[in-house]
Amino acid sequence: MTTLPAAATPHTSPEAAIGWRRHPARWVGAGVLVVGAALVALLATRPPELASEVATPLLGRQAPALAGTTLTGQPFQLRSLLGRFVVINFFASWCAPCQQEEPGLVTFAAHHSGPQAAQLVGVVFDDTAANARSFMAGARATWPALSDPNGALAVDYGVRAPPETFIVSPDGVVVAHLDGPVTASQLDYWLKQAGEGA
Repeated sequence: MTTLPAAATPHTSPEAAIGWRRHPARWVGAGVLVVGAALVALLATRPPELASEVATPLLGRQAPALAGTTLTGQPFQLRSLLGRFVVINFFASWCAPCQQEEPGLVTFAAHHSGPQAAQLVGVVFDDTAANARSFMAGARATWPALSDPNGALAVDYGVRAPPETFIVSPDGVVVAHLDGPVTASQLDYWLKQAGEGA
């Protein structure tokens, strides 16, 4: 009657058992690769981050003046929209999160097209008017967007990097500041919180 070596089992040969003891780095390396692949798969499939509300000294105060020339050459003044909610979105064509949020903004604008509905207004951040115009045309975005060639509007609103979005009440007060790519449903939520439709 034969007996198996102590290091072996009916499913593991003596050579395999010895190999594990001689090359532990290979097994550790393989484990690291498996864990790494799992993390990559998780990051690739998780939903993108959404905008979050961020404090700003502007909350509860009159919105800074927003006036200038739109990308289509039309004069614009924020005060002309008093009496309705205004959503001010700082964006750039080179900004990946801006590209991510643009379809949601298009949806939002389509759902708020009435004369008293919330008005979406874009402000170009650190970008050329030509690139911003092309970006908006490619997304079929039709709301007014202002050029800000010297960055003065961004400074007035304290914007550091796009996309950043401000919601202004019908009486011209900043009621929300969102940092990151917004969705149509997020904007609707914040407008409702601010009293739209009340």
